[in-house]
Amino acid sequence: MEDFNFEEIKNKALEQLKSGKSLLGKDGAFAPLLESILNAALEGEMDAHLDPDERESGNRRNGKMHKQVQTPLGEVTVSTPRDRNSTFDPQFIKKRETILADNVADRIIGLYA
Repeated sequence: MEDFNFEEIKNKALEQLKSGKSLLGKDGAFAPLLESILNAALEGEMDAHLDPDERESGNRRNGKMHKQVQTPLGEVTVSTPRDRNSTFDPQFIKKRETILADNVADRIIGLYA
């Protein structure tokens, strides 16, 4: 996951507001924020999945799969972690899901508003 720079996002949002551009969409300031939050949520799910019992059985992280997800804020790239035994089933962004529900994105942005 690439480093998230809140100050850069804030400055981009201010520039877009001043120039009358939308904060949403592919080039909007909120898309990188949402992408960072989604990737962190998936990492948290994997951490919870790989509890001591799972690790005892030999299961561990095994790379990531990248996919494009359509959100109300624009398209973002998420990196879903994988495990050796293929038992990880993410709930936040499910396998083969490429469209994030409107209400999920709104709730995430609401947390940071």
